[in-house]
Amino acid sequence: MTTTPLSADVLVIGWGLAGLVAASEALDAGRRVILVDQEPRTNLGGQAWWSFGGLFFIDSPEQRRMGIRDSLALATQDWFGTASFDRPEDHWPRRWAEAYLQFAAGEKRAWLRERGVTFFPVVGWAERGGYGALGPGNSVPRFHITWGTGPGVVAPFAAAVEQGEREGRITILPRHRVTELVTTDGAVTGVRGTILESSPALRGVESSRSAIGDFEISAGATIVSSGGIGGNHDLVRAAWPASLGVPPEHMLTGVPAYVDGSMHAVSDAAGARLVNGDRMWHYVEGITNWDPVWPSHGIRILPGPSSLWLDATGTRLPVPLFPGFDTLGTLAHLRRTGYDHSWFITSRQIVEKEFALSGSEQNPDLTGKDVGLLVKSRLAKGPTGPVQAFLDEGEDFIVENDLESLLEQMKRHPGGESLDIDRVRREVVARDLEMDNEFSKDAQIGMLRSMRGYRGDRLIRTAAPHRLQDPAAGPLVAVKLHVLTRKSLGGINTDLDGRALGADGEPIPGLYAAGEASGFGGGGMHGYRALEGTFLGGCLFSGRQAGRAAAR
Repeated sequence: MTTTPLSADVLVIGWGLAGLVAASEALDAGRRVILVDQEPRTNLGGQAWWSFGGLFFIDSPEQRRMGIRDSLALATQDWFGTASFDRPEDHWPRRWAEAYLQFAAGEKRAWLRERGVTFFPVVGWAERGGYGALGPGNSVPRFHITWGTGPGVVAPFAAAVEQGEREGRITILPRHRVTELVTTDGAVTGVRGTILESSPALRGVESSRSAIGDFEISAGATIVSSGGIGGNHDLVRAAWPASLGVPPEHMLTGVPAYVDGSMHAVSDAAGARLVNGDRMWHYVEGITNWDPVWPSHGIRILPGPSSLWLDATGTRLPVPLFPGFDTLGTLAHLRRTGYDHSWFITSRQIVEKEFALSGSEQNPDLTGKDVGLLVKSRLAKGPTGPVQAFLDEGEDFIVENDLESLLEQMKRHPGGESLDIDRVRREVVARDLEMDNEFSKDAQIGMLRSMRGYRGDRLIRTAAPHRLQDPAAGPLVAVKLHVLTRKSLGGINTDLDGRALGADGEPIPGLYAAGEASGFGGGGMHGYRALEGTFLGGCLFSGRQAGRAAAR
């Protein structure tokens, strides 16, 4: 079966956040729009819907109320020290980084506020660095949690698109998988693809790929906003850089299966230049989801700074690879150990205060905008409900009342056979001895005490310093940690209008890219590392740029 060819002024491939923003911008410009995606309609909003909703702002009112002094100059120093751009193909990523920083320091917050997006008042401090002033990391807290998390970010753009659908200005086509960009006289003039059978799959659940027909759509402008490769472990391993060592044999998946990178090859076949494919962002604090939605579903612990971090042999990670300091540096270090997992040793008191879980579904208080539940779960004694569920049900958690029992259970746990139990014991005892007075040579303890000078950390993010074996701190907890796939930092090379560039560096007429498919702008505006809160922001900014340009 082949359907009657359709046509539009602007065609958007992929209905994640970048695609929704691009489509809404084209609608605002009065264009006729078609939006296609390979998934059932239940997945409108894509990967962003599942996110924690963190957004990066510079010198925001929330920062100022928390006593944080930020500036565009400081954020630029942090961004470029983190990105470490070093390739000729980084020309446009650099330009995108500069433009995005201006956006984050300027109209980004007001633009979102106009659409009803609001933010939790306490600003988080992600990617703290721990190196010199010119090294990677955020010098100040910049992680703003959206009130409503990922769904709260998606909502106004999904609403705009659905309003356009009711008015007949946009056609939304689920289960349409693009397999070819149609090129006419050097310009992209539309797409061809496969219609997939209807699927009852719930949001995030893997859906059928059985085809029932073909389709063709012509368009004046086509925007690729199809996401990255994090759901396809084969592609992740194929792109894995030598700088990060050997790719893991075992990984958890931090994104739904439909984040499969299928449009990368399609775009490449149409002449689009893909750059920086070996730059990627995966987490090392992944835990196996006890209640999975998609295959190999993992959740990331967003850790505070207190837990003792050991590799698979029981060796403590070096300075400054503490929880929450340097994601990519920690990943590179752990890949050199020859093992696919590592360990936190911590206390229940630390878990209660410092363990947050990434994902909208893991934060019902913030996602549901429930103030009562927020106060109860974040400020009252005890872990949040989702964290407690992992303590009770999670296969990667071990809880024991004393150190020797904990060590015995760790040794029996899958992967525990590699542990040097004597070394682990010495590390725990040595750390606890350093807690006996306010002085210490332990850099992690010094950092912890320093962080509590920021009232946001002291209020909801860091436990009061204590010995892990202090009975008052509750049972000891060990957590087995895995590599968790997440983001592609490279992608389709684009100019600042989101126009896809060919091998000669010139724009391909009619073809645009946005979101993770374009490395969040330019083919990789983060360079090698991200400052966090910048992935959703990159989708917002690149979707806006591409949507406006495609509508001109």
